[in-house]
Amino acid sequence: MIDSKTFRQHIEDSERMLLSPYAAFSADTQGRERPLQLCPVRTEYIRDRDRIIHCKSFRRLKHKTQVFLSPKGDHYRTRLTHTLEVSQIARTISRGLRLNVDLTEAIAMGHDLGHTPFGHAGEEVLNELLRDEGGFEHNEQSIRVVEKLENDGKGLNLTLEVRDGIRHHKKNGTPMTLEGYVVSYADRIAYINHDIDDAIRAGILSEEDLPKSCIEILGRSHGERINTLILNILEHSFMKPQITMSREVMEQFNVLRDFMFENVYLNGRAKGEEDKGKHLVEQLFGYYLNHVDLLPEEFRMNLEEDGAKRIVADYIACMTDTYAITDFERLFVPREWSCL
Repeated sequence: MIDSKTFRQHIEDSERMLLSPYAAFSADTQGRERPLQLCPVRTEYIRDRDRIIHCKSFRRLKHKTQVFLSPKGDHYRTRLTHTLEVSQIARTISRGLRLNVDLTEAIAMGHDLGHTPFGHAGEEVLNELLRDEGGFEHNEQSIRVVEKLENDGKGLNLTLEVRDGIRHHKKNGTPMTLEGYVVSYADRIAYINHDIDDAIRAGILSEEDLPKSCIEILGRSHGERINTLILNILEHSFMKPQITMSREVMEQFNVLRDFMFENVYLNGRAKGEEDKGKHLVEQLFGYYLNHVDLLPEEFRMNLEEDGAKRIVADYIACMTDTYAITDFERLFVPREWSCL
């Protein structure tokens, strides 16, 4: 027989008993901009996770580039599979540290919602085009998505802790919760290692190319490196008010990251299609800046408050790679016609 407590309250009580004193407890959330009646089943962080997973921006991640533009093959990562890998790594770390797994998962699922088509190439173009408007960064755009663009302009109305974790997930971010720091680490662990995997698949790298010191300290295989990094975080962060790694492991992690920037992220072969993607984004931006009236209503409604450049950037950032290419072809590529 069920007692008088709601299912949500049982979860909240379990958090008090089981989680670290440094965890973010669901019952202590600083809440939402627009208060909601509490759910009888889900905590506020579970509710946020569900809102993110069910939103349109999350579904579009499956057709957004991670690193390789228009890859030939079904096994290269997309922005969605990256998000799922970040979530898996972050949950493992969070559970091991007795932190709030639900908050961790919500942040992880939402951390890249604002990414542009064509990966960081699209982000670079929009940042340049919006230089006088404060620039463009995908983490800040993710906040615009959850606060303003989703749900027909109403936003997802997420808790402060989830929005803060999304905003500060980048390397030098300063989240307000340890769960936010966990996602920041998990993001880097995920993309560096899965990008190695994809680069080897593409023939750009071989395992023998990786720095020997990294192989010796972190491991040779994809799984070994992730396992080493996770275990090191657990060993040096358990029951502490911070998330950290040992000096030795952090040094090799940074060496591996620098290696990837030099040999993959800035590699002409790996990024061979990047200039095309940049040109496409730039052309779309110019076109819609001159035809703001063609934007959907949920973007045009922000024109007076945010200005034309920002709402055009919002629209383009929401595009998938495939939609951006199709829209470009519709606007700029001549079609066959007949005089008959």
